Amino acid sequence: MAGRGAEDGLRFAVLGPVRAWRDEVELDLGTPLQRSILAMLLLREGRAVTPSEMIDAIWGEDAPPRALGALRTYVSRLRTVLEPDRSPRTPPELLTSVGRGYALRLAPDLLDLAVFDRSVAAAEAAQRAGSTAEAAETLRGALALCTGEPLAGAVGPYADHQRDRLIERRLGVVETLMDLDLALGRHAGVVSELIALTADHPLRETLRAQLMLAYYRCGRAAEALTVFTETRHALIEELGIEPSAELADLHRRILAADPTLTVAKPAEPVRPAPPDEPDLLVEMPKPAQLPAAVTDFTGRKQLVNRMLTLLSSGDGVPVVAMSGIGGVGKTTLAVHVAHLVHDLFPDGQLYADLRGYGQEPTPPETALVAFLRALGIPVDVIPDSLADRSALFRSLLADRRMLVLLDNARDADQVEHLLPGSAGCAAIITSRGKLADLPSARLIDLDVMEPDEALSLFGAVAGVDRVAAERAAAMDVVAACGFLPLAVRIVAARLAARPSWTVASLVPRLADERRRLDEMKIGNLAVSATFALGYGQLDPRQMRAFRLLSLPNGSDISVFAAAAVLDLSHVETEDVLESLVDASLLEAPAPGRYRFHDLLKLFARRQSEDTDTTAAQAQALRRLLGFCLSTARSAHRLAYEGSAVADNLQVIGHRGHQFTSADESLAWLAAESEGLFAVLGQAAEAAAGDLLPAADLLVAMEPLLETGATGREFDQRTRVLIDAARHAGDPRSELRCRYVLGRVLFGANRMAEAEDQFLAARTLTGQCGDPIVLGEIFNALAVVAGRQRRHTEALEWFDRAGKIYREVGNVAGEALVLSYSARDHFGLGRPEDAIAVSEQGLAIFTELGSDAGVARARYHLGIVLSAVGRLNEAVVHHAECLDFFRASNQRVWEQRVCVRLATTFTAAGRYQDAARHAEQALIVSREITHPYGEALSLAALGKALRGLGSVTRSTDALEKALDIFTRLGSPEADDVRALLTQKVET
Repeated sequence: MAGRGAEDGLRFAVLGPVRAWRDEVELDLGTPLQRSILAMLLLREGRAVTPSEMIDAIWGEDAPPRALGALRTYVSRLRTVLEPDRSPRTPPELLTSVGRGYALRLAPDLLDLAVFDRSVAAAEAAQRAGSTAEAAETLRGALALCTGEPLAGAVGPYADHQRDRLIERRLGVVETLMDLDLALGRHAGVVSELIALTADHPLRETLRAQLMLAYYRCGRAAEALTVFTETRHALIEELGIEPSAELADLHRRILAADPTLTVAKPAEPVRPAPPDEPDLLVEMPKPAQLPAAVTDFTGRKQLVNRMLTLLSSGDGVPVVAMSGIGGVGKTTLAVHVAHLVHDLFPDGQLYADLRGYGQEPTPPETALVAFLRALGIPVDVIPDSLADRSALFRSLLADRRMLVLLDNARDADQVEHLLPGSAGCAAIITSRGKLADLPSARLIDLDVMEPDEALSLFGAVAGVDRVAAERAAAMDVVAACGFLPLAVRIVAARLAARPSWTVASLVPRLADERRRLDEMKIGNLAVSATFALGYGQLDPRQMRAFRLLSLPNGSDISVFAAAAVLDLSHVETEDVLESLVDASLLEAPAPGRYRFHDLLKLFARRQSEDTDTTAAQAQALRRLLGFCLSTARSAHRLAYEGSAVADNLQVIGHRGHQFTSADESLAWLAAESEGLFAVLGQAAEAAAGDLLPAADLLVAMEPLLETGATGREFDQRTRVLIDAARHAGDPRSELRCRYVLGRVLFGANRMAEAEDQFLAARTLTGQCGDPIVLGEIFNALAVVAGRQRRHTEALEWFDRAGKIYREVGNVAGEALVLSYSARDHFGLGRPEDAIAVSEQGLAIFTELGSDAGVARARYHLGIVLSAVGRLNEAVVHHAECLDFFRASNQRVWEQRVCVRLATTFTAAGRYQDAARHAEQALIVSREITHPYGEALSLAALGKALRGLGSVTRSTDALEKALDIFTRLGSPEADDVRALLTQKVET
């Protein structure tokens, strides 16, 4: 059957990410599994693939029970993508059904791999015919089709195997190309390319041999021999083998200076002098203006290899534009790479410090004069205009291989006239700003060092042995430096100059954030001075944003929160923040989120202290608190639908976010939790007697407790706020904080402490009156009493809570009391009452449309139904609420429901299902560090395992549960102890 697809403008790629285009518009291929199916069909070249082959290829031994149905769904979706205009009644012409299987019928040349294979075959034919140069160019064109890791985005055993095959295929072609280039005398041009290749494939002996030969032919025999030594060590260490006979023989021939290793150097092209250029241009000098490379250059291996690859690409004029904050090491890296590619640009290297962030940036006209003089042009014949100077500069570089390094550029306008225009030349640019508007530039955003790299740099400057003796302290030091190379180098140099200091003595000096920047200067080097250069280039609006955004303590900030800090609209805020990102004074770790480097934040705060009034700083933080409170209040209202608590919280000055669903609100609370706790901490420090907004924010964040991930942070911040409220004589704020602390302690199963906090909060209501919160306090006291099996007392507290809820019209509160009291009715031997109040609570929540309330009501009803033997109904209720709690990331509730399902399945004799749910509950409990939940899960698991006959494992689980319950002082310890005793007696 003939293939098709060309008339539809389709083409496909597998020599990088699995991709497809129609008329040059990329198609959305869907999930990784869909891409995997397409990749397999493409690689089978029109041959049919059975469903079983596809399932094995994509899922392997982990195929799901309904894999066949899923496969058919994915194939159907692919057909829709590939043939969107096909009628449902028309048979597919591309992705066709063949028997029970599938085949992809494509016309030739629509797949990059097919084009690659044809190009390689053509190169082989050219090579056999003696056309070496043509073969090399053909292979280079074939390799240009390789755009990354083959089959990226595809998953499964088949993709993994084919990926390895295609990588090996590509490397074989690369090795052939290197052989051709060496035969053509292009050894100087392939050195940098081979350096990068051998770094990525250190055990590939053919590439190592080619690098040795290229070095030798460049007159660098010592480096060729070093390559052999490094290769031998790597092979012995990694594989336990010696180098091959071929590599060893090449080593021997280099040692002997074998004349047969050399090749005649191709004649350099003769460039005719332009008609208006002086004759002396034919004798153009060979400039070598690069600054000296630092001898202790450390790390950056991947970036170095990337830059080497870009500069040796041979595609037009490679321009690498590197940006990053001051002190991150842009110039050091650029100079280091420029020296590495020395042989790639044999006609010379030009260098200019453009001083883009100084008081007087170097005009491009001035830089061009320096370049032209370095190229042998007398001053009196240099043209006057910028355009003429730039044209002469590019003419001089035509047909030559030269590297231009432009350091500290301010913007694209400053460098565009300083770039070469002819293939064979290249440029490296460093700038604090991102030169995104520079045509054809390959942008590199240089980040701080990795921790181990920073530690190596610290040791290289301060002394390797000295640092190795105090490695832990040294890591603390480089962390305090924010892993910024300039800061690390300065602090290390200070240590090296002071033999009496220890590494540990630096730690407390750098711990004080207010003085940290002062410790980071030596001689003419200072981190603050470097930052000041960038700050000085900002306009007043950017300066204000830079200063004020440093005031919040959170590690990052959303654009909406930043808008509150700056008192600007969302659009205005995003514009100014993005401009600071472009200036490398702010980072954007994710869309809509921004952060400072740690040291830049300290610098910005210092600028704020020097420039902004105390009132302006306080107002900025107050606006942020208002935004957080208003938004968290909205989140609380949706998370606890029907609750009146959110309506009792104040709003100060800022409307904040409004959410459309409980899931959305809970997701926002979880994503912003670190920043919210930071706001609470700052509010406690700067409250000045007005703590209620912070206390209200704490209450509004209450839904976060359901995730089980923030108990420690709640505990710490709440206690700080309680102390501040007591000091300020603010009973209303103290009341709310003690209520939240009680909830935190309850979640940790510290029942006695929780009860003390709830009782203390109840006492405070007598001073300030707060019926909404009082109802929550009575409800909490009831739950605590019930957990301790004081059922009569629990029902009394529930009754008092219910009365308050009725008085204030809190219907959801009444429903909550009904649902939660069910277990206490059952505990007193009243199962009919327990079922009745559970069903009443569920009915009210259902009528209110509160999904969260319905889930909690189902949970309690399921417990009672399970206890009275209505097991199937209990499972239905618990399965329903489990889906809700998982979807909303309420991990504490998820753990509880899994335990209850395990208990019910055990009662039904379905021990395998019981063990599965108990194990899931155990995983969740340990992930959120919930000891009480862990003990409940272990107890449920022990019972399930006993039913399965796993006596040893059952006993082990029950003993662990007993140990935790005993430590927590939980009454469940007696239940588990009885189970273990019963086991011994039987």
